[in-house]
Amino acid sequence: MAKKSISKGVIKDIVIVGVGVLVIWIGLQVAFGTQNPFYVVASGSMIPVLEVYDVLVVQGHEPFEDIEVGDIIVFNRPSDHNRVIVHRVASIIDDDPKTIRTKGDANPASIPGTDFPITEKEYIGKVAYTIPQVGYVTQLLKPPINYVIIAVVIGIMVVKQMAKKKSEKELPLSDPLNSENSETTDELSDIDKIEKDTEYSEHTEKSKEVDELGDVDDSEYLEKMEEMKKEMEDIDESIEKSVDDKTDEKKN
Repeated sequence: MAKKSISKGVIKDIVIVGVGVLVIWIGLQVAFGTQNPFYVVASGSMIPVLEVYDVLVVQGHEPFEDIEVGDIIVFNRPSDHNRVIVHRVASIIDDDPKTIRTKGDANPASIPGTDFPITEKEYIGKVAYTIPQVGYVTQLLKPPINYVIIAVVIGIMVVKQMAKKKSEKELPLSDPLNSENSETTDELSDIDKIEKDTEYSEHTEKSKEVDELGDVDDSEYLEKMEEMKKEMEDIDESIEKSVDDKTDEKKN
């Protein structure tokens, strides 16, 4: 089961990376209007403007009809189309159809079959940006180094998945009331020591008194009421008698 989980995790990571790269690549193709927006300078024919291993960002949306003398363009070699060339436009040979001649800045002259005749069929795009010397990275991606890099990346993914599974297995499943968790045990032991809430206690006592009164039957209740009535009458008589005595004393 562990091996299956690890393999699934690695495959998931690879798929995410692959999809991300694919989306970015397609987006760049659409933005620059060419199947490959990036080219690496492989020769010194354009020194000093372009150095070997400079990376060129090519704009394919630039129409061939708008290309002028002095522009640096990327095109397929007209003689066999088996090589990509980046040279500067030297002249317009013909306008119908448009045909141009190019030349490398470091070359003494244009080379037939390489620099001309260039038509729209050979045209790839115009150089829009230059990223100096980044092309060295492409040398690291040539076999067998590229396979080593891929193996290292996959190895890192496998190790990451294994470490994740190991950490999940080592998580302690401890009892919250275990003696090792002394703080939790102490807190629970203090429950009996909590002082009673006075308002709650008073409410409870009153509830008990009401319950006791509710338990007295009707006859006892009537007897108590009669006794209380008689006591009140005796108190009233006592008060009246006291008042009369004081009145007589004042008259005398």
